[in-house]
Amino acid sequence: MAKIAWKPGTMMAPLPPALISCGTLEKPNVMTAAWTGIVCTEPTLVYVSIRPSRYSNELIRQSGEFVINVPTVELAKAVDLCGVKSGRDTDKFKLAGLTAAICEKIDAPQVAEAPVSLECKVKEITSLGSHDVFLAEVVAVDVDEKFINSKQALDLEKAGLLAYAHGFYYALGRKIGKFGWSVEKKSTKRKRAANKNSARRKTAVK
Repeated sequence: MAKIAWKPGTMMAPLPPALISCGTLEKPNVMTAAWTGIVCTEPTLVYVSIRPSRYSNELIRQSGEFVINVPTVELAKAVDLCGVKSGRDTDKFKLAGLTAAICEKIDAPQVAEAPVSLECKVKEITSLGSHDVFLAEVVAVDVDEKFINSKQALDLEKAGLLAYAHGFYYALGRKIGKFGWSVEKKSTKRKRAANKNSARRKTAVK
């Protein structure tokens, strides 16, 4: 089947409709931004693109700090509300039923209800047209302990993460594999499957 060529557009999806929190604990603000992601691992750099007219743009420019909060399906309505309301005249934390919590390394607040929050310090701001890009270093990551498994690893499959694509919100589906599974040896797969079955039997006995 042939592909049809469309005009240029933002067709990279799905993306996390992240809750970007900023301001202070005493006067917190939060907005929704899907244009965010990873830039580099060492140092750990991320970005968020925000329109110059947004109140959060102004606050982040002033403080040089913000938090990327990963949303869940349970937070979908709050995510949508924070994307359509302005913090200039509305306490969006209160309106959305969110809790502003203290961060480990920065003064900006995090969203307590989010399973993962990345504390960020701005390194560069670049104006590219419709949006300003805030390049930032992650200085701390706050994780809800209920999503940490027995191996002390993050298990976000339990969280029910939220995704955004072309104007709509979606619940992410089940895990289907891990990095490198396409070239994994059959013996390793059998061993992993046996370990899973053994773990299930032990759980059933309990």
